[in-house]
Amino acid sequence: MRILRVLPLAIRMIALVLLGIIATAATTALLVQWLEPWLAALAAALVVGTAMGIVVWRTFVPLRALFRALASTVAGYRDGDFSFGITWDKYSDLIELVDAHNDLGNALRDQRLSLVQRELLLDTMVQNTPVAMLLVDPARHVVLGNLAARKMMGDGRRLEGHALDALLDASPPPVREAFERGGDGMFTVGDDDHEDIYHLARRMFRLNGRSHELILLRQMTTELRRQEVQTWKKVIRVISHELNNSLAPIASLAHSGIELLRRGQHEKLPIALATIEERARHLDGFLRDYARFAKLPAPRTEPMRLPQFIEKLRTQVGFGIDGTIPDETVRFDPAQMEQALLNLLKNAHESGTAAEAVSVAVRRIGDGWRIDVLDRGTGMNESVLANALLPFYSTKRSGTGLGLALAREIAEAHGGRIALLNRDGGGLCVSMVLPGQS
Repeated sequence: MRILRVLPLAIRMIALVLLGIIATAATTALLVQWLEPWLAALAAALVVGTAMGIVVWRTFVPLRALFRALASTVAGYRDGDFSFGITWDKYSDLIELVDAHNDLGNALRDQRLSLVQRELLLDTMVQNTPVAMLLVDPARHVVLGNLAARKMMGDGRRLEGHALDALLDASPPPVREAFERGGDGMFTVGDDDHEDIYHLARRMFRLNGRSHELILLRQMTTELRRQEVQTWKKVIRVISHELNNSLAPIASLAHSGIELLRRGQHEKLPIALATIEERARHLDGFLRDYARFAKLPAPRTEPMRLPQFIEKLRTQVGFGIDGTIPDETVRFDPAQMEQALLNLLKNAHESGTAAEAVSVAVRRIGDGWRIDVLDRGTGMNESVLANALLPFYSTKRSGTGLGLALAREIAEAHGGRIALLNRDGGGLCVSMVLPGQS
């Protein structure tokens, strides 16, 4: 019987049946000698039935127990319990199945443990981040609110299950107004003596087949204050440098003029006075540019025909037309847009390109418009491209760093944007993208 244990299940069953048949034949031979033929046949049938019953019982009762154990462990896996295991040493064919089942349980247990550890780490990070985080379901109820969100919108209380609208009604007016505007944005809470600046970000995504919204409220006060101080320092350095470059020659030439008058050398006075005038005009233009950048008003949009607007622009600065100008009407502030494009065209002419190589292209993109100012100058390296749109950044010796920054402010005030990229074959493309308001 030990040898039979290691044989496959089918061979074991055949062996047991053969043993039953042999035993039945032997029993029948003995009975035939003592009983009538029909009684011998009946006895043989009973012996065969009993033998087959024993074979079935010894084979399938253990299998039934094994299948029940397998079903129980699968139910445990479904419920998230991976602590079950099965021991089996009866049939070699099924030992491999049991071992594979136990290996699956071990793998699921290890994966579950790893997921639990990751969830704990993620929950710790979410709860302790200084950014207030809210997860809102389609019914606008809070599914998750971290500690920063509780502090900001719930006085430290749990927010889960509360309606977002009810929380906003109890929040300061700037918070409600920021949510009512929709999309991302910044707002200020507090008064002049103590105010906090926040950035609101909102993202939609699907969770368990349903649309949810993730809301992030990040306090920007400290960071913006630090950047503000750095910006003011840079502004002061730029203004001081420009004032010194203009006032020092003016003071020197004024002193020289006095000396020329005292000596009676009047023929040299016009040169000194002309230089003083040139430096004074430069300083006046420099201060006007700063004032214009600092006091840029909100755009006063009106419908403008693109061909007429571009032709008017060409009367002030020369440039070619790349392609054709669409005969369409677009809403924008003509004075601000003219100033922005004049700054871009001025930069294009100062890039080292030939005057005839400066051109403008206008085309429709999706729901908006794209205006490209193109040149064939030296282009920009990666460092300059990354900083060119920042206020006060300039690679020119006498530049204020406000031309591109002002154009960017105007584009963004219209709901658009500006991008810079080097052209194939040399030169720069400055693209202004505007929304398609008609």
